[in-house]
Amino acid sequence: MQSAFLILESGERFQGKLPEWVSGDFFGEVVFNTGMVGYVEAMTDPSYRGQILTFTYPLIGNYGVPDVSEWESDSIHTAGVIVSTASSTFQHRNATSSFLDWCEKNQVPVLMDVDTRALAKTLSRNGVVAGVISTKEEPPKEFVDINKRHLVKEVSISKPKLIGEEGPIVVAVDCGMKKNIMRHLLELPIRILQVPFDYDFTNEEYDAVFISNGPGDPAMCKETVGILKKELNGDKPIFGICLGSQIMAQAIGAKTYKLPFGHRAQNHACIEEGAERCYLTSQNHGFAIDEESLPDDWQVMYRNLNDQTVQGIKHKTKPFFSVQFHPEAGPGPVDTAFLFEKFYKMIEEEVGK
Repeated sequence: MQSAFLILESGERFQGKLPEWVSGDFFGEVVFNTGMVGYVEAMTDPSYRGQILTFTYPLIGNYGVPDVSEWESDSIHTAGVIVSTASSTFQHRNATSSFLDWCEKNQVPVLMDVDTRALAKTLSRNGVVAGVISTKEEPPKEFVDINKRHLVKEVSISKPKLIGEEGPIVVAVDCGMKKNIMRHLLELPIRILQVPFDYDFTNEEYDAVFISNGPGDPAMCKETVGILKKELNGDKPIFGICLGSQIMAQAIGAKTYKLPFGHRAQNHACIEEGAERCYLTSQNHGFAIDEESLPDDWQVMYRNLNDQTVQGIKHKTKPFFSVQFHPEAGPGPVDTAFLFEKFYKMIEEEVGK
């Protein structure tokens, strides 16, 4: 092990230790996740692209790493990881690798022995900022701003592909879609036309549209917003998750804004507007929808009970809706997995017309 530091652009410095194989400086936006499990799913979630992820749970790695078939993508997307304690041993029937070996194989730095509670308090008090994992104690001359990168372009597929053999066709706009979303969609009797984030699908044959999660600022997805604006003139069902919800908001003329430290956990309580029914949800996002900017024909569908932010919107008459949380979980509670069935019922109604 070697002595190393996490240095924040705001000036704070946190000391820890790095494995000896790590060399160089690793930049990213420093965020934190308060989940007790799911480090593999989080690190392979494309929505974490370019971020240095802090796990506040004190022990990471004790159940190892499963085969790639259980990941949320085919690779790690975090720029680095901050933990209090990284387990060198593991026990799980599905594990094929230790956490530290996995990180070394993928060249993802793991800064250990850090006071992650103090770091999380700093970020929640001052907001997320750019940072660097380095063996140097002095800050760099310039921090890398990942918000200038088109992160969605980095994680979206390169060309369309059709999945499935029969059933209504759902266009799935891939902005960095988690595998568990695809798993849930494939449980429905549908075909999926998975397309890149900037692919104009409006001339294709399809019955509904899905917009996926993804990393970064929704304002970077101008092409996606423009295509969805055209689609909103019709009546085909549309369902968006996470970044997909923010993209839908921008397509209808609403505004989005950056949260101070985002929502990254597996236990965010959301209430369904008008129903007084509460759900536990898995969340991972840094932006939110400005409620005051919603058009008159749209309304809030779900709301976060912690800070009252918008967690879902829907059209008052058309089959358009989106949620900010992750109904597919992976990891987290599956309280809202029924939303995929809700989407399919909309498709059935549309196809039956």
